[in-house]
Formats: sequence, structure tokens, C-alpha cells
Amino acid sequence: MTNFKMLAKTFFGLEEILADELRKLGAQDVKTGTRSVSFYGDKGFMYKANLACRTAVRILKPIHTFKVRNDQDLYREVKNFDWSTYLTNQQTFVIDSTMYSDLFRDSQFLSLKVKDAIVDQFRENTGDRPSVDKLRPHLYIHVHLDRENCTISLDTSGESLHQRGYRTATNVAPLNEVLAAGLLYLAGWDGSKPFLDPMCGSGTLLIEAAMMACNIPANINRKEFAFEKWADWEPELFDKIIDVLMAKTRDYRFKLQGFDVSKSTLSKTQENIENANLADYIKIDYQDFFSSKKETEQGLFMMFNPPYGERMPIEIQDFYKKIGDTLKHNYPNTEAWFITSNIEAIKLVGLRPSRKIKVFNGKLEARLLKYEMYAGRKKDLYVI
Repeated sequence: MTNFKMLAKTFFGLEEILADELRKLGAQDVKTGTRSVSFYGDKGFMYKANLACRTAVRILKPIHTFKVRNDQDLYREVKNFDWSTYLTNQQTFVIDSTMYSDLFRDSQFLSLKVKDAIVDQFRENTGDRPSVDKLRPHLYIHVHLDRENCTISLDTSGESLHQRGYRTATNVAPLNEVLAAGLLYLAGWDGSKPFLDPMCGSGTLLIEAAMMACNIPANINRKEFAFEKWADWEPELFDKIIDVLMAKTRDYRFKLQGFDVSKSTLSKTQENIENANLADYIKIDYQDFFSSKKETEQGLFMMFNPPYGERMPIEIQDFYKKIGDTLKHNYPNTEAWFITSNIEAIKLVGLRPSRKIKVFNGKLEARLLKYEMYAGRKKDLYVI
């Protein structure tokens, strides 16, 4: 099979992690960009990247690159490109555009001009035209304009790859699955000790941690990828890729546990865990973290996403102080990580973080914080 260039999109700060994922999967000529990683691979690798990459939002396949100076250039280049290779006049498509240029007023106008050029080509050549379908199109087309440089790509993924297929129920402020996996990678989670999420919400961190510990492909539970509707779709090759990936899964010999103070939330969490086929690995309990204690003498890896005070009303000062007090008094020999966009609240924890990593949760600038709780005393960790 012939190798071709692809572009994996991700969140800011996760580019190197995604590049490392792609290299380990076997990608060629891997190069990082801003919120993206370019690489080369064949059709089978395209299937594999969609199935296995935990920190990719989508995988694009560039098919046409050109310069534009005005809307006439754009229309002409798109209309002269042979779209019959990818689309018929009876099929549907949708266009998503991103723009870093002053040439057009907005990305919506860019999408409209590309759509006009495509349908005009089909109408002139066949007398009929494909339709736009924003919900379940046969072809996802991505247009990227950077100053005068325009790249048209096929979106191989379709719906964002954070939609793993296991989360059907959410709480008030769910953590994005791709970000959750990225946080676990940044923290160095390797499945070598028990795991606790003491504020587990809909269970995203627990599920992503379990899948990483067991080396289960990130999107094995996903119902569909965009490439399954392409003319060159090879289901036998796709099944073979799945078999190879699943043969590399491993067992996890420790305990993955989650707490939450909402019984209704926990019922949704359990549903998500069962959708991910991970009920044998993950145990969740109705438990207030602030009244809990470490259950094992083993080292513990803890990660959680506490409320920031943005979408879930809490008394910030008291809440974050309790986090620090609970970690200090009840969780010795614990590597504790949490993410917050409330930068001021970090001071209220009362503990000195050993690491601070800048990340983004959606549009919110946040910090991923590490607190090392030792079995004995370590005076410099507690800030009075």
C-alpha cells in the first residue's frame, strides 16, 4: 500500500504526546505543529490511527493544496479539482472550515464558496448535484486557510475522536475524553499502581486510565468512522487492524476506584463503565472524598477534576482547603494530580505542588498540579 500524508489534530499542549503515540504505532516522518501533528502512513495505518490514538481529535487526509488571493481563485481551484474520485452526485457531504487569513470575512463564507464550486462541477458534468447533510454525510471535507495557503482535506474520522462510544450519560461538567487521556499521559500514568479518582463524575478519567493500563484501543467502542463510507473502504483490512491491536491488550492487576457524592451521577457513571466493557476493572462508591481515607499501604496514583466554580457552584475557599487537608492527613504514599482553571484556588490548597503544567480545558486556561504525599513527614510540602 502507498503511504500518504495525514494530519492529526489535538489540543494545545498535547502535540508531543500525540507525536509519541503516532511513532509508537508506526507512523513515518512525524512532525509536530500547533495543535496538530503531521505524519505519513498507508490506508491500514489511517484505520489504526483512528482506532488507537488517545490524544487525537481527528485525522485529516490532505488531497489538494493551493494559493489563493481572492474568492475567484478559491472557486476556480476547487471547481477544477476532480471530486468524482471521492463523491457521486447522489451522495451527501459537509464542509468544516478554519481560517487564519484576512482574505475572507469569515470561515462560513469560505465553506460556502467551496460548496458552490463542488456542486457546480457536478451539475455541469452530470446534470445533478450532491446535497449537503450536516448530520450523517457520506463525505466530511475540511478546509484550512492560512493566509494565502489553502489545504483541502478529507476528514477520516467524522465525529470528533473524543466521542469514544462509551459515554452516553454525563454530569454537569464532563471532562473531554481526549483531554483526560492527555492529562494521564502528562502525569506519567503507566498502570503500575492502584488508581483513585475521588471526584469521578461521569467516570471519564477512570475509563481512560483503565483503557491505558490495559492497552485497549481508545476508540474500540466507537460505532463509526467517516472512512467507512468511502469508495475504497476495506472492511477486511479494518477487522485485521482491530485483531492486531486487541492482541496487544494486557491485564491490570491493581484496583481502579472512583468516589462521588451524587448517587444519580454514580448510576450514570456505572452505565458508562459498562458501555466501555470495563466493569471488571473499575469500582465506584458513594463516598465523600473529604471523609475518606487511603485503603491500602501500597503507593496510590490519584487524579481528579474538582469543580472550578465556573459551572458548578461551590464555596471555593473551603473546598480547596479541604482538598489539601484530606491529602495531607488521609492519603500518605500518594501521587495526587488534579486539574483546575481557578488559578487563585491553588493557593488555598495549602500544599506546595511539585509540578504545574499549563493546559487548556476547552477555552479555559488551567493547571495540572502534582502533589507528592509521602508516607513520613516532609515539612516543605505544607505551606502555612
